[in-house]
Amino acid sequence: MNTADLGLPVDVPSTALFTDQYELTMLQAALAAGTAERRSVFEVFTRRLPEGRRYGVVAGTGRVLDAVENFRFDADVLGFLRENAIVDEPTLKWLASYRFGGDIWGYPEGEVYFPGSPILRVEGSFAECVLLETVILSILNHDSAIAAAASRMAAAAGGRPLIEMGARRTHELAAVAASRAAYIGGFATTSDLAAGFRYGIPTVGTSAHAFTLLHDRERDAFQAQVNSLGRGTTLLVDTYDVAEAVRMAVEVAGPELGAVRIDSGDLLLVAHRVRQQLDELGARDTRIIVTSDLDEYAIASLAAAPVDAYGVGTQLVTGSGHPTCSMVYKLVARAESADPKAPLEAVAKRSTGGKTSIGGRKWAARRLDERGVAEAEVIGTGAVAVALADRQLLVELVKGGQVLSREPLDAVRDRHATSLANLPLSATQLSRGEPVIPTEYI
Repeated sequence: MNTADLGLPVDVPSTALFTDQYELTMLQAALAAGTAERRSVFEVFTRRLPEGRRYGVVAGTGRVLDAVENFRFDADVLGFLRENAIVDEPTLKWLASYRFGGDIWGYPEGEVYFPGSPILRVEGSFAECVLLETVILSILNHDSAIAAAASRMAAAAGGRPLIEMGARRTHELAAVAASRAAYIGGFATTSDLAAGFRYGIPTVGTSAHAFTLLHDRERDAFQAQVNSLGRGTTLLVDTYDVAEAVRMAVEVAGPELGAVRIDSGDLLLVAHRVRQQLDELGARDTRIIVTSDLDEYAIASLAAAPVDAYGVGTQLVTGSGHPTCSMVYKLVARAESADPKAPLEAVAKRSTGGKTSIGGRKWAARRLDERGVAEAEVIGTGAVAVALADRQLLVELVKGGQVLSREPLDAVRDRHATSLANLPLSATQLSRGEPVIPTEYI
């Protein structure tokens, strides 16, 4: 099944409480002050990439659209706010009819981004926009971190398939989001059935060591699996003695054995020995799959090994050391009054310590060199430079509160592959370095 995000509700009555309390207290104060209806522009961006990363990956946009649509203050939610005296009655009355009615623009999902990139732009009244800060950031920070790790791992794998298998290493709902983000970043399959059900990601899975240990003999376990799943199954061969298990696996399944999985030991050495043994046994088409706490560096170290696929869990779902992208959601422009015709005025925080931001409603474009390779991320306010008019990055996602379209996940995955291919070759190097292209402000 090749499907778009299904727009399914999350397993809570609404997404309205996926927020911080100060969003609601700001709303209450702004309503009382008469400033809540001022037209406002918020932008999502990051001031820097995680250390050592050369580019970021936009992921989670489809989930953001779901969250905005499901951001509703129903009776139970309002009751909770009332009982705990979070906000006053006038604010509760306002929240009861809340529906986001503004506009959202953003980088298309799967696109790469850089420091300062206006990844998402949310426009509407201050009241309706400020409430979305936390839920938007929680989705984009998590999913983009996973997608970036997946992208690096896919580059290190050099075209060999990657299996996402991190569900047991993270929260059960985060696992589904991580599978989705990993697929965008280049993973081929997932072990998580909820991700397969919700997003149409191909699923895989055979057996663990427990299945071998269940049986009196390893041969009995292999025979039971082959009888049930066929000769094309993947047999786990490192429960006891790898060489003996490989010999037995081919004896049970024949040269048609689909694959063997190695989950421990010196993977480089063991993979070479297993490949030689399989070939000598006539199982030349039997693939070798390796797992065992891999990250992009471990995958790269196996580039010369006779490995056909990698299974990745913990390091993937934790962003390979960078579980967040440090994205922020900042007010960059607001009207001088609640009059719908009032002009927008740029605003920005001024502070020391690297937390300054640039005011103004921004556009972004990627400048290419004469060979079509990206050479700069250009960000500006006001009129778009004529030379960059056809290179603009932001697309309209929501208009007047209505989601304009949802994309098939395969289209998002393809976009990422294309976007990454248009960057300089050094983008996929695992060595530490600055962003692969600079950000220019005009």
